[in-house]
Amino acid sequence: MRFERTPLAGVWTIELELLEDERGWFARAFDTEEFMARGLELEVAQGNLQYTPRAGTLRGMHYQRDPHGEPKLVRCIRGATHHVVVDLRPGSPTHGAWHGVGLSPESRRALYVPPGLAHGSQTLVDDCEVFYLMGHRHVPEAACGVRWDDPAFAIDWPAPPGGGERIVSARDRAYPDYPL
Repeated sequence: MRFERTPLAGVWTIELELLEDERGWFARAFDTEEFMARGLELEVAQGNLQYTPRAGTLRGMHYQRDPHGEPKLVRCIRGATHHVVVDLRPGSPTHGAWHGVGLSPESRRALYVPPGLAHGSQTLVDDCEVFYLMGHRHVPEAACGVRWDDPAFAIDWPAPPGGGERIVSARDRAYPDYPL
């Protein structure tokens, strides 16, 4: 695995290192020791799959309040998606900043998101699947979010493919402005 820092403190992209031969390839997708060596904690508590049938669907920006913060490792296993994280950690050197990254099976890249960051994604094609390794179980009463289009962050989302309509749930549209 190749770990690459992003502009946000504690957020990394992880690329697979392929071992290839005539049969195809093999790669480690997760290794606790490799994560711990970089100060990244992800004791896997839950694995989640997300399927989205339509391009232009936006989910986010979600997080869980402490003490239920969720470190996560996100990988797109079918289709193509754009993932955004926003640093909501008070005192962080990158508080209020956002970073976006494209994920797809072809990129063979995953995104590590530490607790305290909001996460969202938008599908770039139809029929997308995303796999999450979660470091904390989902706790519905701790679920929170910030609006995907909050002017405090000014996230530059990709335009929906083909000039189509962006699909956002009523819940995700209703989050209040974030007080930076």
